[in-house]
Amino acid sequence: MSEPLGSGQRIEAHGVLLRPFRLDDVEDVAAGCADPLTRRFLDGLPDPYTLADARRWVTQGASAAFASGGAAYAVADPATDRLLGTVGLSHPVPQRGQAEIGYWVAPWARGRGVATAATRALSGHAFASGTARLELLTRVENTASQRVALAAGFRPEGVRRSATPVRGGDRRDLTVWVRLADDPPGPSPRPLPDLPDGRLADGVVVLRRLGPDDTEQAYRLHSDPEVVASRVPPGAPAGNEIERRCQGAENQWLVGTAAAMTILDAVSGEFAGSCMLLPDQPASDQAMLGYSLLPRWRGRGYATRAVRLLTRWGFDHVGLSRLWAGTLPENAASQRVLEKAGFRREGLLRGRLPGAAGSRADSTIYGLLPTDPMA
Repeated sequence: MSEPLGSGQRIEAHGVLLRPFRLDDVEDVAAGCADPLTRRFLDGLPDPYTLADARRWVTQGASAAFASGGAAYAVADPATDRLLGTVGLSHPVPQRGQAEIGYWVAPWARGRGVATAATRALSGHAFASGTARLELLTRVENTASQRVALAAGFRPEGVRRSATPVRGGDRRDLTVWVRLADDPPGPSPRPLPDLPDGRLADGVVVLRRLGPDDTEQAYRLHSDPEVVASRVPPGAPAGNEIERRCQGAENQWLVGTAAAMTILDAVSGEFAGSCMLLPDQPASDQAMLGYSLLPRWRGRGYATRAVRLLTRWGFDHVGLSRLWAGTLPENAASQRVLEKAGFRREGLLRGRLPGAAGSRADSTIYGLLPTDPMA
């Protein structure tokens, strides 16, 4: 076995070993950094990534990270000592007691909680060494990394727009996740839990999380004239707007701002529409819901079924105390859906919504409590 290179002490915690890199890690570093998933979110890696690049990292790059006030550890299996990935600290701001934490996991080690364990281990070491605040930055679409952040106790703080360059000359937003030295131990709370088994179903319709693969169908839905007329304000969306919405849907779910779902036909699996639960007043355990169907699926009770499934999930799993929905006064079909799902008409808010050409539109408000008979 070769001798360790660079600086840094060994840290063993949460089922992983953080240790200095060694020359016999070179092949595993090269394989991990050449993996397509690793490369997708680490745009600064050489292209292609070679054994020479890996050797340069092991012999020079890791030790340079320590010399600059950061850290770069090999994440290893405590039993076999084989490399599972890397974890490190960068961009230190000593006067703020702040640093940025990052990681990647090799293909042969994924699905075992390695990234979460390594992040927890290095975070604990950093806090014990005097760091007060750690930031973890992820691309909006990198939801696997965001789940690691939550599991390691980091909390969402917002989005840095166009904060990182990517291959091809474009730029992407970064979501910001932060853990403080005095934050409580354990994972961060999730305002919106995952769906049980990834879906809600009643034998006729199925609800599942909206995702990037739904972009084409979602654009078709939101370009339908009736759906366009009920938008606020009315108007057809741009294609890139729908694409961003579908790509960012899981991120919105993880940070707790919206749970966007597709409505599928349970028999054929075809896309029928979409629905959403939006916690607009989280402090009072209240959320709004909305829904739209493609013309082919209207008049079959699908919207009512979707609203009922969404309602049960909101009360039973999210822990909401009130659900509400608004419709345009002339949208009788949507009002019938809400009434069949147990919602009660609560009133009319005059001029609540922006309308076409600078006008204002009224909104008919419906509400549902978990103690209502049909809830």
